Amino acid sequence: MSTPKAKSRPTGLNHPLYKRAMGRIARTHVWIYRRSNGRLLHQWRNGSALFHPVPVLLLDHVGRKSGTAFTTPLLYLDDSPDVVIVASQGGMHHDPQWYRNLMAHPETTVQIRAELRPVRARVATADEAAALWPRLDALYADFVNYRRWTDREIPVVVLEPR
Repeated sequence: MSTPKAKSRPTGLNHPLYKRAMGRIARTHVWIYRRSNGRLLHQWRNGSALFHPVPVLLLDHVGRKSGTAFTTPLLYLDDSPDVVIVASQGGMHHDPQWYRNLMAHPETTVQIRAELRPVRARVATADEAAALWPRLDALYADFVNYRRWTDREIPVVVLEPR
C-alpha cells in the first residue's frame, strides 16, 4: 500500500544512545516475557498503542553470518492460522537485522504468550500486503508514520505454521 511521504524520521530516533537504549529495552522485554511465560509484556503500550495495546510475540532467528541465536519482541497481527509481522524498524531506511536473518533462515519459532509455535517465514506478495496494510494500520497506527519516514518498501512477513 502506498503511503504519501510527509517527512523524514525524527532525528532523535537515529541517535546512537537511543539505538543502544532500545536494544537494552528489547533484551529486557524478552527476558521478562520468557520468564513470565508470556503473562507479562505480551502487549505493547507505547506510541499509538498507549490506550489500545497491541499483541507482542517473541521471534527467534539465527544470524545469517554469525549463526548466533537471537530473539526479538515484535508486534503481530493474528491472521489465523498465520501470524503477520512488519519489518518497519520504526521507519528506518534499512531493513531490521531480524528480517535479514529470517530471510536467510526462514524456519524458526515464535512464542505467543506461553505457546511456542514452529513457523516458516515468507514475504507477503504485493496483493497480500495491500490487503493486510489496512488491518495492520488499524492494529498500530504508527505504521502509517513509519511508511512516511522511509523510501523503502516496508516488508510484511507472513509466518505460516509448519
